[in-house]
Parts: sequence; structure tokens; C-alpha cells
Amino acid sequence: MSGFTLSAESAPGYLAQRGFGGEFRCRELGGGISNVVVLAESDDSRMVLKQALPQLRVRDEWLAERSRIFRERDGLIAAAQVLPKGWVPQVLWSDDSEFLFAMEAFSPEARSWKDELMLGSLDCKRAEQAGKALGLTIRETWRDPELERRFGDQTAFNQLRTDPYYRTIARRHPDIADAVYAWIAEVEPLRLALTHGDWSPKNMVCDGDRMVFIDYECVHFGDPSYDAAFALNHLLLKAFRRPKQAPEIHGLGRVFFETVLGLLPAEAMPRFEEATMRHLAFLMLARIDGKSPVEYLRDQSLRQRVRRKAKEMIADRPQSLDAVFARLGRPAIGRGRAGRWLLD
Repeated sequence: MSGFTLSAESAPGYLAQRGFGGEFRCRELGGGISNVVVLAESDDSRMVLKQALPQLRVRDEWLAERSRIFRERDGLIAAAQVLPKGWVPQVLWSDDSEFLFAMEAFSPEARSWKDELMLGSLDCKRAEQAGKALGLTIRETWRDPELERRFGDQTAFNQLRTDPYYRTIARRHPDIADAVYAWIAEVEPLRLALTHGDWSPKNMVCDGDRMVFIDYECVHFGDPSYDAAFALNHLLLKAFRRPKQAPEIHGLGRVFFETVLGLLPAEAMPRFEEATMRHLAFLMLARIDGKSPVEYLRDQSLRQRVRRKAKEMIADRPQSLDAVFARLGRPAIGRGRAGRWLLD
């Protein structure tokens, strides 16, 4: 079946040819810009099929090797070995010839943390679990030679993140190009821990009280402070969109980040917070002027405000989350008992 293109219409026939019995009802899920994702349900089973696209669905040309799907499959398996049971979907089978694999499906009521945030639901327990999953991943994979051997190649990460985000803003903003390229040169050689590469609320599925972490297509063994910055960036951008809820959203960011820090190995601590804030500055600008701008910041004056704040942070290099919040000019937030953060 060489050249097969996954869709809700083609999936039932494809599954029948693979020997699955029963009548499958299929519908396409939100696969982002880089994959086709289809939910297949029959009377006996439910599964999610995922196939990598060669050309990403964005305005600019953005190509990536389809073999990244195998890295994602293997990344899911590796993550499942270090996170609590049920936090990562089980890989069921794969079809290497069609750049496709199948994984277990969530309950019909599940939705992403991004969806909850966009609806104004600000649950500190969600932020805490997102931080715990990242902190555990870093701690349990820190300097692991076998994982470095398996995931040390960063080709997919460069194609899907470094080039469309960092190198693109360097080309579009020559005034910060030297800073961007200097940072790339500093972090590219790092091989520290398993790094997801897209630690975004859209990839954190809320299924009842638990969260399930998906979309490991950018997985690599690299600098995990990137993941912390990636999640913080999404929270901060949502605070720009919802200024009346900004203090509460920033509070979620604190809970998330403090949870990560509390789980890190001692060796990771000296550079982690400063490196996270450095990544954060570039990522803020990248989600405005990179190849994949966030869809919910459309007002040009608001986009310009984010752009200005990001450039200030690139120039000033804040070394802590406190310094970032001070730069953003939001109300003060104070530390509560047992390391939890409470709004003043």
C-alpha cells in the first residue's frame, strides 16, 4: 500500500487490509500542522492512527523528513518507561512503509489542557502535573548513555523547531540575529536529557483527573530547559490574550516551573533557570514571527507588544522567572507555604 494517505475516508479500508475486523467509524482529529491524526472506533476497539506529512500545513515552505514518525513512536515508548503508568499513550502497532503508527485512544470526554485554558479554566493541579511529568523525565533520563545513543541525533528537532523558530526570527529580525545564532551554537552540542521539543498545553490531554502527554515527534536527547521554556511561553502568551486573568495564569506558570525545579538532579540546577529564561525570550518572538505563529494573538497592537517584550528580554537576559514577571510588568505574586505560589 505504498503512497497511502491517511484520512477519515481512507482509514476503514486501510484497517481492513491490515486484517482488522469490524466496521470502523473514523474521524480526523486535530493533528496540528505536521501530521494527519484519525480516531478509528468499532464496536470492539478504539485507536488513534497518526501519519507524518512531508510538507507541513503552514503558509511558508516547511519540509521535514517523514521518518520522524518513528522517532515519535520510540519516544512515546521511552517516555512510558520513566513516567507513571497511564501518563503516556501505549503504542499499539506501526506501519513503517506508510510512516504511520497506532496508539491507544483517550476517553471521548478528554480534551487538551490548551482547550481548558482557552475556556478560562485555571487549575493549579494541571500545572503541577505538567511540571511533574517534565521534572521526572529530566531526572530519570539525565545523562543516560543509551538514550543519548538512541535520540542524540537532532535532525527532526532542527527541522521542526530550530530552523522554523530560531533561525527564522534571526532572518526576519536582523537586529537580534547575532544573539540567536550565539544561543544556537551554545545549546546545540548539549546532550543532557530526553527532551520532548513541544511541551505545549495542546499536547497535554486532560482525561478526567489525569493528564496524558502526547506528540513526541520532536523528541531528542538535548537541552531540557527548552521544554520548560516552551510550556512557560504558551502560558505567558495566553496571559497576553487574557490580561484580566494574567496574574492567575502567571501563577500557573510558577506552579509548573517550581514543580520542575523541585525534581531536577543537582547537576542540572546551576544553569537550568537561566537557560529556560533565555529560551523563553526567543520562543516568545518565534510564536509571533516564526513559521508557526500562535493563532489566538491576531490583534496587531498586541502582537507588537509581545514582540517588544521579547526583544527586551533577548537584550537584557533575565536570569529568573521573577525577573521575567518583573519585565512583563504584572502584579506581584508571593510564595506560599511548602513552595506553593499564591496570588497576593
